Amino acid sequence: MTKADIVANISEKLGIEKGDVQATVESFMSEVKDSLEGGENVYLRGFGSFIVKTRAEKTGRNISKNTTIKIPAHNIPAFKPAKVFVEGVKDKVKVK
Repeated sequence: MTKADIVANISEKLGIEKGDVQATVESFMSEVKDSLEGGENVYLRGFGSFIVKTRAEKTGRNISKNTTIKIPAHNIPAFKPAKVFVEGVKDKVKVK
């Protein structure tokens, strides 16, 4: 499912123009992104949490030059689904 599909589905279900829904979805994503970039986590009860995780420094390998490189510690965005969300997917999606 793409962002356009989400906008179309919400527009159809609520009877709101696609342009208004598009602006709302874009605004929501922008707020989540801005919060994470500011180091603040976003908690959506019943859906999940958008959090900032810290990755520790580690040693990697550049296989083309056969050398070791140091990968510095860094932060990454992550999503942790709510328990209700996980249970719903487990119950409704068949294993392929």
